[in-house]
Amino acid sequence: MPLATLIGRWAMQPFSKALPPLGDTERAALEAGTVGFEGQLFAGRPDFDALTAAGPNQLSAHEEAFLANEVPALCRMLDDHAIDQAHDLPPEVWRFLREKRFFGMIIPEAFGGLGFGHYAHATVVARIASVNVATAVTVMVPNSLGPAELLLRYGTDAQKDHYLPRLADGRELPCFGLTSPYAGSDAAAIPDRGVLVEREFQGRRTRGFLVDFDKRYITLAPVATVVGLAFHAIDESQRELGITCALIPVPHEGMEIGRRHRPMDSAFMNGPIHGRQVFVPMDWVIGGEPQVGQGWRMLMECLAAGRAISLPALGSAMQQTALYVSNAYGQIREQFGLPVGKFHAVAGLVAQMSAQLYATDAARRFTAAALDKGERPSVASAILKVQLTEAGRRAVNHGMDILGGKGIISGPSNLLGVAYRQAPIAITVEGANILTRALIVFGQGAVRCHPHVLDEMAAVQAKDETALGQALIAHGRHVARNLWHSVFGAPVLGDPPEALKGEARLIARMSAKYALTADLAMGLLGGKLKRMELLSARLGDVLAHLYLASACVWRYRVDAAPELLPFAQAAIRLQLDEAGKILRDLYANLPTPGRRLLGALVLRRTAHLAPLRDVQLMALAELLRTRSDVVARLVPDLSEPGPGGLRDLMQAMALGARLGDETAALNKVLRRTRSLDEPARSASDPALALAYLQAADKVIQVDDFEGPARNADGSAGLSAPAAPPVPSAPPPSARPPERTTPPRVPAA
Repeated sequence: MPLATLIGRWAMQPFSKALPPLGDTERAALEAGTVGFEGQLFAGRPDFDALTAAGPNQLSAHEEAFLANEVPALCRMLDDHAIDQAHDLPPEVWRFLREKRFFGMIIPEAFGGLGFGHYAHATVVARIASVNVATAVTVMVPNSLGPAELLLRYGTDAQKDHYLPRLADGRELPCFGLTSPYAGSDAAAIPDRGVLVEREFQGRRTRGFLVDFDKRYITLAPVATVVGLAFHAIDESQRELGITCALIPVPHEGMEIGRRHRPMDSAFMNGPIHGRQVFVPMDWVIGGEPQVGQGWRMLMECLAAGRAISLPALGSAMQQTALYVSNAYGQIREQFGLPVGKFHAVAGLVAQMSAQLYATDAARRFTAAALDKGERPSVASAILKVQLTEAGRRAVNHGMDILGGKGIISGPSNLLGVAYRQAPIAITVEGANILTRALIVFGQGAVRCHPHVLDEMAAVQAKDETALGQALIAHGRHVARNLWHSVFGAPVLGDPPEALKGEARLIARMSAKYALTADLAMGLLGGKLKRMELLSARLGDVLAHLYLASACVWRYRVDAAPELLPFAQAAIRLQLDEAGKILRDLYANLPTPGRRLLGALVLRRTAHLAPLRDVQLMALAELLRTRSDVVARLVPDLSEPGPGGLRDLMQAMALGARLGDETAALNKVLRRTRSLDEPARSASDPALALAYLQAADKVIQVDDFEGPARNADGSAGLSAPAAPPVPSAPPPSARPPERTTPPRVPAA
């Protein structure tokens, strides 16, 4: 009897107990998408030639023209404060979005859309979000998980021919209803049910589903003209058919668009949808009757790519805006006779923000390049969603600390307040980060990215002893190799850039240590690891930091920007340092005897993974203060907005750049004289100097508003309490929504 069969026969029973059982929804999630470079990191064998093979991001002439014309034109229309106060986009912005087909970026040109690639799509979202998040969300939803993408991948020809042109030009505004009050993160457990029936509909007997549903948190619902809906389909005998996706026109009998939600008081449209005994004809099911029960697979396959695009673009935009604001304000604002950006406490924060941004944007762009080559990396997409949105929130928090009082006074000149308030939204949607970290990144990664686990699970399910034995033998060799590389050093596969060969060696070594640790955790804990979410979250985080560090190597190669080498090196150092800390925490918390010995063995020779030294941080900060070209390379998606604090800051920085070092002398005279005119008169170009001083003063000032009325003697008139506000039911939108009923789609 072959050795593999003997091993498989011996292991079949314990492995059947140890491997966690998979339900249909888990299986669909695990099988969605593809595996990219993250698989090599999980295996402990990153190949840097394979990394750079993704090539640079590419834009077509049409995409470049759109980014150079339509996107800047839109951004100049966006007044962040005014939109926030109005709780809606201005009518001219809605009109511009429709006319220029912003809602049809992912729809092919054959159907009237723009036909953009993933990188172009993400870049459009990031550039809009850098000036106004609400508009970016409004644009990204029709181009993200929802009717257009589902129709493109699974719709019938009749459905595509009817809906895609109307979605592309904005005649139809879509939303998608998945989340229910009692099924949020556990989206597969939605209680919404549709029973298969036959009804008289539009003059003929029609098969379809009679659906009851309650959905909430549905972006664009208050203005939607077509609702994508996910529900559990049930046949006449009450047999479960599975989650099904359908398109329902607005209005439709039995369906009600509820009162508006206000996520963190943001201006984008969001609200609930309710349905009671809503008849959904079979040809409204996306893909028709053959796709009944396939909705969860459809959604998971779309999310495998979608998580890497829109929300990471929002996070990147927040980082870019926060870095620019922090660095620029630090040069204009002075205290104790110095620009606040020169104080080490501030400079250190700004430098860390720049290194974090280099890494996260590298990962975002690298993954977009993979997507544009046809990959659909589900694990990498989940990594990006978590890491970019968390990085965006951290960057805005740091920026608010640096702005001090300027940051907390609301008004048109506020620089980060709206973004600060809205940062938790991206953290929460499309799978809350706490869930994604704890269950998805490592949960899917352990099966999809590991070179042998999927083969072992398939062999156990098929009761194939020989296949199981062969997979276990290969797995054993895999563990032995990573143990050797962890203890004695890992080779560098491929040819990384010469300037980053040292960093590539560190990535290879840490990858081997991570791969060995993942195998130890799975081997020691088995199926229990799935429930030990603090440990699995740590394992997912280490994979994420390795992915970001590796993307920095790719970015430095494709950018060919040697001036960014210090940022690339700092970014990799920060990611590997964080990965090392997490691995040490993981070994300290393994619930097994000998964990300290295991940790000491695996983590030996990692003492060099120290955080960036202060002198390195100060060097980065100096580059940011003195090299505007470096800042521009780090914040390529920062757009010029409409009126407001960000545009005021940009104008002041532009004037300051023309003055050069003379600004320091001007500020010294200003501190002595408290006059804008006197220092300007002493400058080589008085007009330019005065313009700069006025612009800088405008940046430093904050907004004020009418206070309570005062009595005749000047005291505050606070004796009489104000009348309580009369409760009212505001309409869902300041702009009356367009309600149209599309003609019925003929059966395919």
